[in-house]
Amino acid sequence: MKVKIEDIPAWVRGLGDEDLQFVKKLVLASGSLKEMAKAYGVTYPTLRIRLNRLIEKVRVLDDPKPRDAFHEKLQGYVSEGKLDLKMAKLLLKDHKRAVQEIKE
Repeated sequence: MKVKIEDIPAWVRGLGDEDLQFVKKLVLASGSLKEMAKAYGVTYPTLRIRLNRLIEKVRVLDDPKPRDAFHEKLQGYVSEGKLDLKMAKLLLKDHKRAVQEIKE
């Protein structure tokens, strides 16, 4: 059965090739981070950091809240690794405050 692009969840579509390969290797390793660390030639803590970043990307990409174009742009930067989540949240908070001030 062929899957249509629009049927693929947004969080999957937002991941880059490197992240998708990481997820594939993790599944094939039965979720063993120890095995993954060995395959990548890195320490367990290094791999754990990478997985934590990927988890944050998925959370951002899977956010069901309605958003404006600015929010979507920030989401894209976070998913591409161009902006960290903490800074994106600060920018989004400031943006929401500015939009609210304009409305008042």
